[in-house]
Amino acid sequence: MINFIICEDKKELLKEYKDQIDKFMMKYDIEYKCDTFDCYDDKWKNAVKKIKGFKIYLLDIRTEDGSGIDAARMIREEYDDWVSMIIMISGFPEYRYEALGKRLMLVDFINKLDHPEQKLQDALLICLKNYDNKYKSLKYTYKNVAYNIEFRTIIKIEKEIDSKRCAIYAEEGKQYIQGSLNDVLKRLDKRFFKCNRGVALNIEQVQSYNFTKNVALLKNGEEFQDISRSKRRELYNRVRGID
Repeated sequence: MINFIICEDKKELLKEYKDQIDKFMMKYDIEYKCDTFDCYDDKWKNAVKKIKGFKIYLLDIRTEDGSGIDAARMIREEYDDWVSMIIMISGFPEYRYEALGKRLMLVDFINKLDHPEQKLQDALLICLKNYDNKYKSLKYTYKNVAYNIEFRTIIKIEKEIDSKRCAIYAEEGKQYIQGSLNDVLKRLDKRFFKCNRGVALNIEQVQSYNFTKNVALLKNGEEFQDISRSKRRELYNRVRGID
């Protein structure tokens, strides 16, 4: 689920931004919803705190009662949210360098007077790539139960001996999925590393790897040592960020 949170004090522009988001999201099979506001009041602040999951903000840099820069600073510093995407939109291009210079990790500063529709589409594409990298999920059915497990929460996947299923160890617990390890890996992405014939680790869940001792310390505290000799150098490089 992608949550769009839009703040714009002009109703016609607020509707236009929502229409552009609808147009953009029609190309993707992803659930989303839009929450719209015309000022940075308590209602907006409560939404910022309560809405969970992946958020994309479209912030007007100036409204009658607040500043988009202050709103972005609140998101980043007060609520300690450095994951959500923030797009600043303004008819005052002179604020561009101030906004970008505040180290608020903005996706873009869009001038309302300079081809804003195309630039918004480009900025949304950047946001979606970030969403794909962080919030992809494995959707499947096992024994009449539907599962939706985010890639980022999966710690490791292990093929069961003498079985046609694999165990998925995730932050939420252990689940099962039908198929071989290779079958499951085809449904995942490059963050999953097959370290032996029966186990794949999520590189993002590896805190450290001691090449000499051949021990991978996972973020859940588990020490994993069953890494094939032929895979050790590759795992070492992957943990270091070298593909």
